[in-house]
Amino acid sequence: MSWQFLFVINSVFLGVGLAMDAFSVSVANGLHDPGMKKNKMLKIAGTFSLFQFLMPMIGWVCVHTIVKQFQVFEKFIPWIALFLLVYIGGKMIYEAVCPDPEEEDENSLDSGALFLQGVATSIDALSVGFTISDYDWVLATVCSLIVAAVTLCLCIAGVNIGEKFGNRFSGRAEIAGGVILILIGLEIFVQGVFL
Repeated sequence: MSWQFLFVINSVFLGVGLAMDAFSVSVANGLHDPGMKKNKMLKIAGTFSLFQFLMPMIGWVCVHTIVKQFQVFEKFIPWIALFLLVYIGGKMIYEAVCPDPEEEDENSLDSGALFLQGVATSIDALSVGFTISDYDWVLATVCSLIVAAVTLCLCIAGVNIGEKFGNRFSGRAEIAGGVILILIGLEIFVQGVFL
């Protein structure tokens, strides 16, 4: 009984740690679109949650099948996250500074950008496959589901926080959202390469 409780607590804390980037990007998305509808909030949070479930599982599979090839790929993870988040954040800042009149009424995050954000914020979770590699398939899946549930809750909160501030600061909020994305990319890069 205590082992199961400890497993759940560890998985929740792992989820909180992994979800911090997704939470921050959710805040940025809320800033970007202050009039966001609830179904779009759920789409954003659900996307991040799905990726936070998939990446540890993919890492777990890699550890149990192609561990040597995965270790070679692991050093590129910070570079990929940096590129994706700087690209998306730079695009947000550019659109805020130089708005396109034809797209002005469409203040939305398209599916492609959301996909890239999901990959960028969860790619470091691939390495969690090493952490949970001693789990069997069922425990690894349960752990990943707990991580996904924690991510979902935190991202819904993040989008709501961003939306509230976005309503207050309107035009400047989109620039702030882009800056946040770039800073998250830099943070992932510095931690992955230098620390």
